[in-house]
Amino acid sequence: MHKLGHFIAAMLLALTAFSTAQAQEFDTKAPFAILMDYESGTVLFNKAGDERLEPASMAKLMTLAVVFDLLQTNKLQPTDEFFISEHAWRDGGARSGGSTMFAELNSKVPVIDLVRSVIIQSGNDAAIALAEGVAGTETAFAQMMNRLGQEIGLTGSSFVNATGLPDPDQYSTARDLATIARFLIAQFPEYYPIFAEKEFTWNKIRQLNRNSLLEVGIGVDGLKTGHTEASGYGEVVSTDAGGRRLIGVLHGMKSMNERAEEARKLITWGTRGFELVPVYAEGQEVRKVPVYGGAEAEVAVVGKGTISLFLPKGAQNCPQADVVYNAPIRPPVAKGQQLAMLIVKCNDKVVQQTPLYAGADVADGDIVRKATDALKELALGWM
Repeated sequence: MHKLGHFIAAMLLALTAFSTAQAQEFDTKAPFAILMDYESGTVLFNKAGDERLEPASMAKLMTLAVVFDLLQTNKLQPTDEFFISEHAWRDGGARSGGSTMFAELNSKVPVIDLVRSVIIQSGNDAAIALAEGVAGTETAFAQMMNRLGQEIGLTGSSFVNATGLPDPDQYSTARDLATIARFLIAQFPEYYPIFAEKEFTWNKIRQLNRNSLLEVGIGVDGLKTGHTEASGYGEVVSTDAGGRRLIGVLHGMKSMNERAEEARKLITWGTRGFELVPVYAEGQEVRKVPVYGGAEAEVAVVGKGTISLFLPKGAQNCPQADVVYNAPIRPPVAKGQQLAMLIVKCNDKVVQQTPLYAGADVADGDIVRKATDALKELALGWM
């Protein structure tokens, strides 16, 4: 990305004397971590958030996304019953030694109970049964996972099974896992409350929700834990405490206790460590960016929803803000297409990354426009 322009608005510059104290620092033992504002997609903390990781059972969030999408479009009903195959029973049941709902071989289980098992018990047998019931095979279902992943903007993920069991061709990133969580919360409010259910019983076996943070009183209401020997312990969490919803992802912890403590620290810091200052209303132009060879020379970029500054409490030299993007931007540009990022710094440390989107369509320009822009590029280059 190339940095462009100046500080973005007098409103921002007026806040530079926010405090004379030293900016708050935060770190985590997690090798991979990200903290995202649900409404805007603003990233408040990023530690190797775009590096490839083994998602373990957190990959089941993508499994659920596919199933929820089918339920919402009435291509699947909660009362539909899916068969527990030998593959589901042997490779995902008690014999496998992994997390399971203890479904019986050759039995049929309603879709909504399979969903509850995947969310609460992390049942591998339930995930396989859903995949086979929807698509016939896990392989075909994984193709559906990848297609939907592309549609919702995943850029660093590949799924080959419904369970998250280890496979060298299955991987994700902390950012992508947060994006999946954001999609689930936004698109499926009728099913999201299941993530906060404390327990689920099947085959007379009661199992507690594996997300221990549901019980600690910090507003956490989802979403998913994960663990393999190779990848360590990870978790995708969300809370609406503090007046806004945050999504956190951590992975690579050494134990369940360390996972719970680091996730608690991350989400608590997010809810308590910032002053929230609204600066742009929904749809309000942040700035214009040039479009090379477009019918219009520029297009306004805007946020999704209100853009707020998340100012660390006790920060100085804050905020310093720039709009950055990959240049040149070429047409056609579609309204809503992500084009840029609003980068906010305190004491030269990035504290916020908010995606910005095209506020209008821009079609291809005529030959005169393209020739004019080509001459500009030759004379000035693209900064």
